[in-house]
Amino acid sequence: MQIYSLDQMLSLIKRGETFSGQLASSGCVITIQEYLPVVCTAIHAGHNLRPELIKLCQLSAEERYFEEDPFTDEVIASQPITLAGSDSRFEYDLNRPKSLSTYYKSAWMKQVWRKPLSAKQRAISHAKHQDFYRLYEALIAKLESMFGMVIVFDLHSYNYKRIEKATPVFNIGTSQIDMERWGTVVHKFQRELKTITLPNVEVDAELDVAFEGRGYLIAHTNARFDRTLVLPTEIKKVFMDELTGEVYPIVLDDLKLGLKNAFSATSAYFQRKLNRQSKTRSADMLSSAIEPEVLEIDAALFRLAQKVDTLKYVNPTNLAAERRRFMKAPSRFKPNFAYRQLPIDANEFKYRLYRLPIDNIADPALKQLYKDIVNKLGEQIDLLTSVGQEGFVYNSLRYHGRPDKSAIANAKFLLYAKEIPEERGESLDAHQVCEMMKQSAEQWQMRCKIGLSGAIVARAMVSSNPAQLAISTHAQFHESEVQRLIQHELGVHMATTLNAKQQSLKVLRLGLPGSTYTQEGLAILAELKAGFMAHSRLNTLAARVLAVDSMLKEQDFYLTYSYLIDELEMDKDDAFVTTARVYRGGGFTKDHLYLSGFLDMLHLSKTRSLDNLLVGKTSVQYLDLLDELVQRDWLVPPKYNVIPTSNLEESPSLNYLIESLRSLATPF
Repeated sequence: MQIYSLDQMLSLIKRGETFSGQLASSGCVITIQEYLPVVCTAIHAGHNLRPELIKLCQLSAEERYFEEDPFTDEVIASQPITLAGSDSRFEYDLNRPKSLSTYYKSAWMKQVWRKPLSAKQRAISHAKHQDFYRLYEALIAKLESMFGMVIVFDLHSYNYKRIEKATPVFNIGTSQIDMERWGTVVHKFQRELKTITLPNVEVDAELDVAFEGRGYLIAHTNARFDRTLVLPTEIKKVFMDELTGEVYPIVLDDLKLGLKNAFSATSAYFQRKLNRQSKTRSADMLSSAIEPEVLEIDAALFRLAQKVDTLKYVNPTNLAAERRRFMKAPSRFKPNFAYRQLPIDANEFKYRLYRLPIDNIADPALKQLYKDIVNKLGEQIDLLTSVGQEGFVYNSLRYHGRPDKSAIANAKFLLYAKEIPEERGESLDAHQVCEMMKQSAEQWQMRCKIGLSGAIVARAMVSSNPAQLAISTHAQFHESEVQRLIQHELGVHMATTLNAKQQSLKVLRLGLPGSTYTQEGLAILAELKAGFMAHSRLNTLAARVLAVDSMLKEQDFYLTYSYLIDELEMDKDDAFVTTARVYRGGGFTKDHLYLSGFLDMLHLSKTRSLDNLLVGKTSVQYLDLLDELVQRDWLVPPKYNVIPTSNLEESPSLNYLIESLRSLATPF
């Protein structure tokens, strides 16, 4: 951490420059990511004592720690401007006036010093106290000159087991707040705190129940500034065992995320109501500068995982030969698919993966995202290292899940409904389809390779590195199907591939957890919105759901193939392709996600914009975060976005059929 003198920090603030570092003359760490009218303080977060005071202190490190506010500096770290104490409150208490900031003998009914501090020792601590407030005053004065009104969240934590009465998780002290002037903001913050959810904790937020906010930081601010609101806030130590100091990481992570949202929502409200900035959103009150730690971890993760491509190693390399062998003796056929060799050492990969310093990320939502990515990549490696083995189907279930009762019911509903006819258009071969794809890509100004391949199971497939679209040489197409493929493969899969390359966060090229569900759902939604959806297409998706279900139950290629022909009346070639899709690798369950993903995207599109799901290989479970990151300029809006906003061609019968399907819950 860089160390600055007080004069250096004051000069940086005066010039409006961003910086992060420790104040050389005081135990204070300041971070200014962006100048915004919101400051978060954690003045009791520190634990340091000067060496000569450690010798004089009668309290053990554990006893001091008990009365300090550990982790409060971490809780505020996602905010644009933070001030945190690194010295212990037992050396000098920043929430008491300077003359009272050093304890003479005792505190909290415990003897602190073996003998009273000398005048020289007190003077050193008082100078640190004074320098902190000189820095704080300069910061508030600068922000008031820039924005008018300023809000300060003064965060603390408290021990509750020694308190006999019931106490809230969050307590806002209002004794020094002009409630007639600031009351609406106080109550807004209280409401936001009440929305926070913590595991196995009943969250409540009250005013003046455990503490009344009589600290010095707010008093000092009120005495010198008329346009700054300080909100003294105490957090009950539910995120740790206050007696032993043991932390509960899951609770702490949820607390960080909840408070990030509460701070930004309250700050935005403050801006709209008091600074007359009517269009301010929560994301506007967070820094637009990407954390350097995020970029470092993101780059390391991308370098490690960029060659991890499930479909590349799950697709058989001898599909054409296996098709011929199957046609000679279907009932005796046992797949003997061959696969590409995986050039990854699984143990080395996981070792490097789990050593990535994810905990260094300050923003709690980003930290959780990268944790999720790491965990999902671990599962993906398990999947890839088991291709062609008995354990593959188990790993596929872990990674992609299985169709539930609702998905199966929806599939059967579609397949057993009276067929809605479709104008399929003329028949086309792979060469003609390739040319049509090239024309569409050129029209949408997509720079990508498009060509033929005899080694893919699907009719068409997009790969990312390099960006290219492969058309199956074995497939025959109708014109209507080609139009769907254009929307599906180019309009979504290629669009998200190219959009991802525009982003600073490279993980959007890899795929977020749940990306298959979301990306395939969006691709099928694009087919519908462009006016090319057909009952036969929905039946294909439904057949995939039932094929996955059959594979899991029967574990017999021929039985699944026969089921698709005899029960679902599929064409033999289509039945073979569908069966091969679900038996590749040893039992691949991915195909059940298409139909449920489509229904979920369709339902969600009626209530909010899905545009930011196109910024890369995204997932709907992170849509709120993606919207926030676009608003903060961490991500750029999708350059390629060709999905129509509404259906271009309405089919009442088809729409009725789709609306009749049961709503599916997102399987995360």
